[in-house]
Amino acid sequence: MFEPVVTVRDANIYQGDNLVLSDVSFTIERGEFVYLVGKTGTGKSSLLKTLYGELSLKEGDATVAGYNLRDMNWKKVPFLRRNLGVVFQDFQLLTDRNVNENLRFVLKATGWKDEKLIEEKIADVLGKVGLKSKGFKMTFELSGGEQQRIDIARALLNSPKLILADEPTGNLDPETSDEIMQLLVSICKDYGTSIIMATHDFMVISKYPSRMLKTERGKVFDSAVAEV
Repeated sequence: MFEPVVTVRDANIYQGDNLVLSDVSFTIERGEFVYLVGKTGTGKSSLLKTLYGELSLKEGDATVAGYNLRDMNWKKVPFLRRNLGVVFQDFQLLTDRNVNENLRFVLKATGWKDEKLIEEKIADVLGKVGLKSKGFKMTFELSGGEQQRIDIARALLNSPKLILADEPTGNLDPETSDEIMQLLVSICKDYGTSIIMATHDFMVISKYPSRMLKTERGKVFDSAVAEV
């Protein structure tokens, strides 16, 4: 039996000195797809930032990909993040270099040194997102959907146990959103990668129903529904 990828117990989530969410408790199992929903300003981003170590966990307990967030410090954060993938709404790709160089930059930053292994890993993740031929394209030459696929490829580089996706369909048209959702769902199923996806897109949720965590009135409510 696998350990849960995320375990949060009685955690209080702060943004600076402001208590944003109180008494947060939930677990995410290996290969589980979970939506994080709630109105703007209700703590979704603060919760995600706590899970990937940008915000400190001051009260309560949480373990993410085997790392205790209460023990986290600036030296340990890079090791936590090697076990995570983060997908952003605005892609956050480097515009002064091509796709391959974007991915190489992340691998080098997380300790990869062997150039042959780096090239193999880049080819591997581009294949997984269906963009094997786009490695030499500059990021600004790509469509929004292609840029989001590269963002997902970047999140897959270190074979993460968990992907945190912050509004990954927020800037995309419905057809492209659907392609990105199919890709995320297949990553979850095919590789056993857990995914927490923050979203306002209820068209997506209705088409790909799954468990939901909802931020509301300073709390996180857990509602289990059918599998994606």
